[in-house]
Amino acid sequence: MISYRINHITTYNYSEPVTLCHNEAHLLPGNFGAQRTIQSSLRIDPAPHSIQDREDFYGNRVTYFALEEAHSSLVVHASSEVIIRDEAPPDIDRSMPWEEVKKRFEKKESLEEKYAADFMFPSPMVAVNDKLKEYILPIFTKEKPFLLCIKHFNEKIYKEFKYSPSSTTIFTPLMEVLEKKQGVCQDFAHIAIGCLRSLGFPARYVSGYMETIPPPGQAKLRGADASHAWFSVLDPVYGWVDFDPTNNTMIGNRHIINSFGRDYSDVTPLKGIVFGGGKHSCTVSVDVERR
Repeated sequence: MISYRINHITTYNYSEPVTLCHNEAHLLPGNFGAQRTIQSSLRIDPAPHSIQDREDFYGNRVTYFALEEAHSSLVVHASSEVIIRDEAPPDIDRSMPWEEVKKRFEKKESLEEKYAADFMFPSPMVAVNDKLKEYILPIFTKEKPFLLCIKHFNEKIYKEFKYSPSSTTIFTPLMEVLEKKQGVCQDFAHIAIGCLRSLGFPARYVSGYMETIPPPGQAKLRGADASHAWFSVLDPVYGWVDFDPTNNTMIGNRHIINSFGRDYSDVTPLKGIVFGGGKHSCTVSVDVERR
């Protein structure tokens, strides 16, 4: 069992005063599988005029807040402590043949399989089409175990896509990412999800954090961590199983889940509208520390 403290600080600075802003934050992790949130809080400066917590459609924790007084900067500090229990991974080599899994999702006999239908169709940032299907299909050879297919597909993305932070933005179309074979964790998760949905499998987007381990002999730099993203696929036996194509691994006790949804647009860490402000700058600092 490992305990983590996560500090996620977002700072906006404006060239002109903002007179009014409304915001929605997915910054407080919940309880998922082996993960339990011990405590979490959101500190906002200036203090908001109104603030409200709720659960979204998928059970994620969401905070809405509004500022109705002029301000030239905004700081949102999310602080959480989570515990992740050690959990045995699924036996990938002995999972169902992928053909059988696909038939299960076509019939949607169980309640979970019916619920998963929401993750089988196009969503605002993820397409479903023949090009994506063609990219993933060679991995799915006859009677191959389903989760072994996913493992090899995860590895394919890791090997064939270049991690390049300056090559994409959140607005870069998915098919452009597929063509250029470069991007960041968000792009790789979207590619995997689009390919799996195009083949008829439910897949969802997961946002969170990953503990960064510095090179031997070097101290960990404060603020060196970052938000992370990966994908999750539903297996009829093991439930939702998460894979991280950026690092070519399944998630373990170094991954902290924040929220999940159809794609990034469902779980954007912080979004909203502002009146005024002129030009602005945004900086984000994330620390993931073992307790």
